[in-house]
Amino acid sequence: MIGIVDYQMGNLASLRNSIARIGFEAATVKRPEDLKDVDRLILPGVGAFGDAAQRLRESGLGEAIGRFVKEGRPLLGVCLGLQLLFESSEESPGAVGLGFFRGTVRRFDSKKAEHSIKIPHMGWNKLIISQNSPLFNGIESGDRLYFVHSYHADCDQKIVTATCFYGYEFACAAQKENVLAIQPHPEKSYTTGLKILKNFALF
Repeated sequence: MIGIVDYQMGNLASLRNSIARIGFEAATVKRPEDLKDVDRLILPGVGAFGDAAQRLRESGLGEAIGRFVKEGRPLLGVCLGLQLLFESSEESPGAVGLGFFRGTVRRFDSKKAEHSIKIPHMGWNKLIISQNSPLFNGIESGDRLYFVHSYHADCDQKIVTATCFYGYEFACAAQKENVLAIQPHPEKSYTTGLKILKNFALF
C-alpha cells in the first residue's frame, strides 16, 4: 500500500489516479496513525515551503514521517515534497524542513542564467541522469518531465541523481538510502512519469 500525505498543500487526485493506473493501491495519510497501514509513502505538495513545514509540524506528520524513514520504509518527495526533505528554503527564512537531506532550497537566479529565463520554471524539460537510481529504471537521459517551480535544491552532488537545465543546471532528483525525491511532477508526465511511480512502488 502506497500512502500519500495529505496536509492540504495540493490536489492529490491526479497522483492517486496515476498510482491506480500502474496497478497499485493508494491510501490518504492525514494523521500520524495512518502511517501504520502503508509500506511506502509519497510526500507531494504545491505552495509555500514555510506553510507546508508548519502544517507538517503542527499535525505531527513531520515527526511521524521521520520515524517511518528510520524504520527503513521508502519515502518519495515530489515537487514541494522534494524541497521539504531539505533543511531550509530561501522562500521561507526561519522555516525548518524535515532535514533528511543536507542543503537548502534556492530561488532560480536569473543572474546565473546563460539566457533570459522566466520564473517559475514551467513546462516540459529534459532529465539528465547523473547516477544510477532505482527511480530511473527504464528511463534515459533526455526523457522529458513536467515542471512547475520557482525554487530548486542546492546540495551535495553525492545525493543528486538527476539534473535539469533551465538557464543553468540544477538538481532535480536526489536519493539517500530509502529517501528519494524528484522535483518534476510524475503524475503530470504521462508514460515517463508513470514509470517513475512504478519504480518507486517496486523499490
